[in-house]
Amino acid sequence: MKRTYRVVWAAIAYDDLHGIIEYIAQDSPANARKVLKTIKSKAATLHLSPQRGRVVPELQEQGIAHYRELIVTPWRLIYRIADETVLVLSVLDSRRNIEDLLLARLTGV
Repeated sequence: MKRTYRVVWAAIAYDDLHGIIEYIAQDSPANARKVLKTIKSKAATLHLSPQRGRVVPELQEQGIAHYRELIVTPWRLIYRIADETVLVLSVLDSRRNIEDLLLARLTGV
């Protein structure tokens, strides 16, 4: 039997998602709903195979290898696997330089 994980969203990840959806909804509420559904469904698939996401390159360069990401173009869904749980930590726009933001959020520096 295949191992399954519980997918949990951190409050800050919900805030990220809410900001994205609000911004898109200003121009197109229908597109905002579509993006919301896409991001949420992609995150939900982590319950079966969370290891499939790559290690976040900006953090790996700093020697931090326990954070992973899925790309939901143009967003990066950042998460961490802990025991039987996948914790979604951030949803960030991949078009931005996010190295400093990631380091601050995920390491508390």
